[in-house]
Amino acid sequence: MTTPLTHDDIPGTKIFDGHQAMKGYALNKMCYSFNDATNREEFTRDEDAYCGKFHITAAQRDAIKRRDVLALVHDGGNIYYLAKWAGILGLNVQQVGAQQRGMTEEAFRAMLKEESR
Repeated sequence: MTTPLTHDDIPGTKIFDGHQAMKGYALNKMCYSFNDATNREEFTRDEDAYCGKFHITAAQRDAIKRRDVLALVHDGGNIYYLAKWAGILGLNVQQVGAQQRGMTEEAFRAMLKEESR
């Protein structure tokens, strides 16, 4: 029988568990709403009003304004839902990955190339 991972088992990794899910519920619900083009357009027109509809926390709202995916992950955001938000902003997977790793996009791409050899 294996022991479940704890938050300390993977340095630098935020485990999306029940606590994180509860903390990020409104944020993830908002990001899920971006499946609908009308909602994406509404968010683009007035981010503050759209975030208000979902009662996004001040810390999450600040991270949204800064386009800080990593801060949103740490504040309960699920990367699969956040990808929908990142798509509205035109962020690609490599840009999001670079943010998560705390490196530039160029350095992230170089790392991927090196690891694929």
